[in-house]
Parts: sequence; C-alpha cells; structure tokens
Amino acid sequence: MLELLLDLVFVAALALTSRTLAQRLDWVGAIQTVVLLLAIWWVWSVTALVTELYHAQRPPILVMTLWVMLGTLLMAGTLPDAFSHHALVFAGAYVAIHLGRDIFLVAALHNRAAHLHPSRFIFWFLVSAVPWLAGGLAAGPATGLLWTAALAIDYGSAWLRYPTPRLGRVPMSQYTVAADHLAERYQQFFTLALGDLILVTTLTYADNDMTISRTTALLVAFAATVLLWQIYVHRAGALLQATIESSRDPGGFVRSTPNTHLLMVAGVVAASAGFEVVIAHPTEHTTPWLAGVILGGPALFLVGRARFEYEVFSRVSPSRLVALLMLIVAGPALVIAPALVAGLTATLVLAGVAIADGIRARGHPPEQPAPSM
Repeated sequence: MLELLLDLVFVAALALTSRTLAQRLDWVGAIQTVVLLLAIWWVWSVTALVTELYHAQRPPILVMTLWVMLGTLLMAGTLPDAFSHHALVFAGAYVAIHLGRDIFLVAALHNRAAHLHPSRFIFWFLVSAVPWLAGGLAAGPATGLLWTAALAIDYGSAWLRYPTPRLGRVPMSQYTVAADHLAERYQQFFTLALGDLILVTTLTYADNDMTISRTTALLVAFAATVLLWQIYVHRAGALLQATIESSRDPGGFVRSTPNTHLLMVAGVVAASAGFEVVIAHPTEHTTPWLAGVILGGPALFLVGRARFEYEVFSRVSPSRLVALLMLIVAGPALVIAPALVAGLTATLVLAGVAIADGIRARGHPPEQPAPSM
C-alpha cells in the first residue's frame, strides 16, 4: 500500500510532463521533455530498488518513502517552468531526494553491511549533484547541457554497478534479492502511467467546449489507452516474474527491465501529449510535430514492448515490426489530415497489434519463457 501511495505522486508528475510537451511541440520541447522524464523515472526506479533491498515494512523505509514523495511533489510542481524560473528548485529537489534518502538510510540502519549500498549511491549522487545544481543556476541552453551530463552520470554509474573507491561495485547477486517483487512493481507502474493518459485527456476534454469531434477524440484516446494496456499485459507482461525467477542471470534481467519499461512509459507520455492536442483541436490540420508525437508515442511503446518480448521469449512478433512500419509510413500522409484522423490512425495500428496477439494466442499453445543461455 505504501508503494502504491508513492506511485500516485508519479502519475501527477507524468501528467505534467505530458502537458509540458503538448504546450511546446518542437525540438526544444522534445529535448526538455526527455530530460524531465529521465529525471522523474530515475527517482522512481532507484527508490523502487532501494525499498526492495531493505524491505518496505521497516520503519526507516516508511520515512524514506515519504521523503521521496515530498520531493517528487516539489519536482512535479516545478515541471512547467523547470527550464526557466524554477530550474534551481527542480534540480535542488532532485538532488535532495537522492542524497537525503541515502544519508537517512546510513544513519537509520545499524547493520554495517547495510550501509554499503546507500554509501555507493551517496558518492555518485554527490558527483552528479554538481552539474544538476550548476544547471539550475545557469540559463538558456546551458541548463539542458548540464542536466544531460548529470543524467549521463546517474544512468552510467548505475549501469557500471556504482563503482566506488574502497567499496567496489554492487555485487550482481544483490540484484536478485527482490527480482520477483520488482517485476510486479514495474507492471504496476506501467499501469499507473496509463493513468497519465486518462488524466490528461479527461482534463483537456473538460477544459474545452463539448463537441461531437472532441467527444470522438476522447473515445479514440480511451481506446488507445485500453489497447496499450492489452498489448503490454499479453503473455510477456504476465510472464515477466516467472522469467526472472527461472533465469540463470536474474540480476542482469532486473538491470535491463528499467530501460525497457522506460521506453514504454516514454511512449505513453508522448501519446498523452499528442491526444491532448487532438482533443483540444480535433479538426485542425496535423502539424509535422503533432504527427511525430501522436505516432511516435505508440512507436516508442512498441519498440520497448518488442525488446520486452525478446527478453522473455527470445523472439519478436512480426506484428510489432509491421505496426512500426505502418506508423512510419503514415506520418507524411497525416500532415494534410485533421488531428482527429492522426489519433484514429495511431489507435487503429494499435488495434491491429492487439488483434494479431489475440489470433496468435488462440492458434498456439501458451508460451513459456525462453531458457536462459
């Protein structure tokens, strides 16, 4: 229940990230959205790993989780102006979440061995804090460049398993401790990410005059939400936990799962931004950037879903590849069509994938995870 309460904060953060992109559909807006999403995702991903390593029922973990929630609320509240007036507040909240969480764990946990993980985290988050805070103090493009460097440090140190002077790296065996529950956590978070799509489209519909075209756009967005969920949970989504448990390298699987789900969550965020514009302006012509977002969202999701499927079954369904090709081909043609047609096109492509999944499920026996090599 505590973990689900934490996730609710991130629904708001993802919704504001989508709205930030919808309000600035250009290169600058896209790059800024990527930076913001990577920061938000890293707060959730690292916190999920830490809570699993130290068990969510311990009192220190309760206090730590509430600290992360408070910091994330502050980050979310600054998202619309994170690259301008509120840059330092956004960066300061991000740094405070990570350093505060790990410093608290070192102080609260009395087992010396339990100090190793947060001590490694503290070292690397101190390193990345320099470009984060410098970016908050800078102005213009320098903010984005410094924050990109900070994210490279955060993600790169995690990929290298936090190599720290005198402490070494996190042992691979440590990643297997809570692999089964982490699988459930990622499934929960993706489902909650779909709440971003529902929240943003509903608020946009409520903020505008109720017309037939807007109501149709809302129904199309709802259908897309259901289809994204259906494609995600089909087979691989249900078998993720079993795959981790049967894998010869569950630690490696746990380390790759965040990147796979990041792609799928990014796809949902982009689709949410696209459908917000479609509902607000359903009859206006589709701009190249709107076409890129409304089609690119499902494309990003399918890329992540294809990688997810490959991790589970060591193969990719042809329907994913065909759908990606259709989304790419449809882009140029949709520029001359109304925005509602663009949203409908993306939804129909997703429907094709879901139908192909259903046909394959009826025609073949249930699949099992591919054996690890």
